[in-house]
Amino acid sequence: MLRGEEQAAALLLSGDRELYCILAVTARMSLCSSLLALALGAPAGILLGSCRFPGRRVLVALCRALAGMPPVVCGLLFYLLFSGVGPFRRLRLLFTVPVMVLAQVVLITPLVAGTLEDYAAAVAPPALETARGLGLPRRRVFRLLLGECFSAILSAWLLAFGRAIAEVGAVSMVGGAIAWKTNVMTTAIMQYTNRGDLSMGIALGAILMVLSLVVDLAVTLLQKGVER
Repeated sequence: MLRGEEQAAALLLSGDRELYCILAVTARMSLCSSLLALALGAPAGILLGSCRFPGRRVLVALCRALAGMPPVVCGLLFYLLFSGVGPFRRLRLLFTVPVMVLAQVVLITPLVAGTLEDYAAAVAPPALETARGLGLPRRRVFRLLLGECFSAILSAWLLAFGRAIAEVGAVSMVGGAIAWKTNVMTTAIMQYTNRGDLSMGIALGAILMVLSLVVDLAVTLLQKGVER
């Protein structure tokens, strides 16, 4: 692994244009998809965890089922939707970063919602009791819950980003792993390894592993802070 890290450092310092393009596409896709998933999943998760309404159990079950969707199946669905025979073919989004982001959002949003639903279910009762005692309006109550769940929201975003950056199945199907356009770290590792260019594959693998470890460490520290 040390040799891989040395190769990764050497490639980064060499200013390899293709490497930096792969890193830039990966960062853009992962940031956009994780932030969109957070914007959709955080409010949904908090509402599911703090409110009781007809159909809630169905929505919770659907959310958990979607969280376990195989990435390849998600990629296939988006491929069929945006390919030449799909209903959205005129948008010409297949093999572009935007459709990769959309596929990632579908995969990651249930993960974010499920994480926050569990946490909100634990913190909501005392927060709602306090809000009722103060006579706060619903909008203020929701802001109060957002504040109570802030650390969990940040942790959920890091989990979403870690999932997005390590995804390969869906992004390879809808992105096509096109050089200088839609190639991300995971698909590039596969390509370089299949070509026999192990130095580039090991370098990208080392970078991906370091990023994953940093994200995992940040999530662990945040979860410990939440427990306290």
